[in-house]
Amino acid sequence: MIAGIASLVLGYVLSQFYRAFLAVLTPVLSAELGASAADLARASGLWFLAFAAMQIPVGWALDRIGPRRTAAGLLTAAAAGAAVFATAQGPGAVAWAMVLIGVGCSPVLMASYYIFARTYSPVVFGTLAGAVVGIGSLGNIAGSLPLAWAAEALGWRTTLWALAGLTLSVAAAIALMVRDPERVDTAQGGSLLDLLRLPAMWLILPMMAVNYAPAAGLRGLWLGPYYTDVFGADAAAIGTAGLAMGLAMVAGNFAYGPLDRLLGTRKGVVLAGNLLGVLCLLALWAQPAMGGLATLALLMGVGLFGSSFPMIMAHGRAFFPRHLVGRGVTLMNMFGIGSVGIMQVLTGRVHGAVATPPAEAPYAALFLFFALTLLAGCILYAFAPDRTD
Repeated sequence: MIAGIASLVLGYVLSQFYRAFLAVLTPVLSAELGASAADLARASGLWFLAFAAMQIPVGWALDRIGPRRTAAGLLTAAAAGAAVFATAQGPGAVAWAMVLIGVGCSPVLMASYYIFARTYSPVVFGTLAGAVVGIGSLGNIAGSLPLAWAAEALGWRTTLWALAGLTLSVAAAIALMVRDPERVDTAQGGSLLDLLRLPAMWLILPMMAVNYAPAAGLRGLWLGPYYTDVFGADAAAIGTAGLAMGLAMVAGNFAYGPLDRLLGTRKGVVLAGNLLGVLCLLALWAQPAMGGLATLALLMGVGLFGSSFPMIMAHGRAFFPRHLVGRGVTLMNMFGIGSVGIMQVLTGRVHGAVATPPAEAPYAALFLFFALTLLAGCILYAFAPDRTD
């Protein structure tokens, strides 16, 4: 079981890498392929939308055929997507590659969560879920300064070919090592409609939809253009900032994990953390060109406080019937990841709609957009019932 979980965590490391690596490649993709900030926003958004669209079939597959075949089979599509990316000759090919990678990465985290929900006590679900995301966030870190070094030393195309081979190897490891939990009796039936009839879901899902979007959008896409346009940063400087923000996100996932047991509340932990994230975004909006350690610290705050995804998942998981766990966690993941894809597209339009100079004006608009959407989610979530198992 441990070896199987480890292989799924490696798959999730790759998932985190692929959702964040475009920010560091912004300069080279712009120079060699003519990819604009809007092109990359669309490609990044398509990754998240493809990932989200797969959550419904992934949930069905987890409940019906198990996590081993579901995760191993789909992850091969991510390897194919990395190969397409390595041969890309323009922004269109990059977009299609990101779709394939999004499809391939869609089951790995939920496969782990399914095994946790079916094998371990609900009391420790939040801690285990946070640990997987925290370890997996090493992929976010690898997609920062280490990627910049690899792309400079080997070339970005060679780097992508190596990633394609690595992804295929992890898929093979999952197929060999993961052991499916004992099947649940599916005679009870049930569907997504049963989950949507739970009143708590209507207040938890909006929070799930907005909590991760600012951290994912800034770290995975806008960090590169922001540092390039406002501060004249090169790839190494962008990679350093991405590394710092990625480390903050790792720390956030581990920090959130045990807090529900320590404080006796899940809702309170999530709400407080995300309101602090709102404050960081508003400070960036008020002073988008301050630069230096102040800007970096606020971006790290967005990453740290925006890592509540596993805790919200644990909150929602507490309301799911046993035979709908697979579809329940993937429904929540669809909201969490799909909204990031939509936000990437919307923020691309917000960025394009704001005239410059000054160079920081479009980014101030982005910070305000993220702050207001996150605040709206917090207001709705404040009325959700708490549950800590």
